[in-house]
Amino acid sequence: MSNRDCKEMQNSKPLSLRRNFSWTFVGNAVYAASQWGMLVVLAKLGSPEMVGQFTLGLAVSAPVVMFTNLQLRQIQATDAKQQYLFGDYLGLRLICTGLALVAIAIITIAAGYRWETSLAILVIGLAKGFESISDVFYGLIQNHERMDRIAMSLMIKGPLSLLTLGVGVYLTGNVLGGAIGLAFTWAFILLCFDIPNGAFILKTYPEVKAESGEVEKSPSQNSLLRPNFHYKTIRKLVWLALPLGFVMMLISLNTNIPRYFIERYWGERELGIFSALSYLMVAGNMVVSALAQSASPRLAKYYAAGKSKDFHSLLLKLLLIGVLLGSAAVVVAAIAGKPILTLLYRPEYAQQVDLFIWLMVAAGLGYVASFLGYGMMAARYFRIQMPLFAVVTGISALTCFWLVPTRGLQGAALALIIGAIVQTVFSLGVIFHAVQKLDKYGKTEEPNSIS
Repeated sequence: MSNRDCKEMQNSKPLSLRRNFSWTFVGNAVYAASQWGMLVVLAKLGSPEMVGQFTLGLAVSAPVVMFTNLQLRQIQATDAKQQYLFGDYLGLRLICTGLALVAIAIITIAAGYRWETSLAILVIGLAKGFESISDVFYGLIQNHERMDRIAMSLMIKGPLSLLTLGVGVYLTGNVLGGAIGLAFTWAFILLCFDIPNGAFILKTYPEVKAESGEVEKSPSQNSLLRPNFHYKTIRKLVWLALPLGFVMMLISLNTNIPRYFIERYWGERELGIFSALSYLMVAGNMVVSALAQSASPRLAKYYAAGKSKDFHSLLLKLLLIGVLLGSAAVVVAAIAGKPILTLLYRPEYAQQVDLFIWLMVAAGLGYVASFLGYGMMAARYFRIQMPLFAVVTGISALTCFWLVPTRGLQGAALALIIGAIVQTVFSLGVIFHAVQKLDKYGKTEEPNSIS
């Protein structure tokens, strides 16, 4: 082996859980701060109506994209037995992204939004399409436990996205200009950073076909990144991932249903205020995501190897962190909510301190539920999540229908809290079943019967 090959192997060697967490936390922190900065820019340069228009675009496109993404990144990251090649994941993602863009266009036209809002939604959908393709490369990198490469991508994409959105809004005076800047930035990061990173991983660690055991060697970068469109393989992967696609769509709907009701009954201005305040929930979400994404490959390996105590211990530590984060968020909102909102946005936002506190309660419950969700995916319990989140989303929708028309923004926050409680209770039941089954049968060989 040449010195160059040795150096490449060293540069692609899996990192420790602590280093992966550190990198992921920093990357998510920068990216989340940049995304929050987008709302601040819209609030400062524009108005609550512009914030509402932008978040409506995300609310319309997100459930569609989340469904068609099929949560392939987590399936890749937890594919400890290498059942599928990267080309299989990439081929399916390209097909699904095309379908997502068509679906977003149909929904936007059918909804009858103003032409400015419709164009913004379509461009935001295009940007999310580029992000979806980057996501499948993140799954490959995460599977090899090199979260530093994902973090660097996010640290470049976040500030650059904030800059291009701000410039677009400043030059055009509307949300559409900022959305065009986002689409351009996410396409640039995909082509210039994420794809080369994925090619490096594949070149250093040639994949092995699950059925034949034959090493998949490729002479060029183009061959390494070639998507596979084999019908039987795609069909099997869709059958495996489809439940998670429904689950992620339901999770996204559960988050966005209050926004639909607010826009319908109270207008874009109130939607802008609610979205700006609720986005502060991401301060804890970035810690949750960093920990969960770093720990999920290890959780999956513990579960696949039958190491019940290790799986249970690591998941319990994550849940305790979720409880502490949520408690801290509520305390900060209660003590310093008004000055924080005045500093970050404008005085009209600071009038909603009570709403801010309720949203932080919902955030804390959501952190715990999120960790439990990663635990279910690490244990490969996919299908059971469909009825679970269908119930959660249904309850959230009914609660919004009952509370939002009469109680406004606080009614929407209460709907989020009720949905998070139901999700946490049901998820705990699935995790308990998974651990009990592992204790009984030991090392997993086949997918779980209820998964």
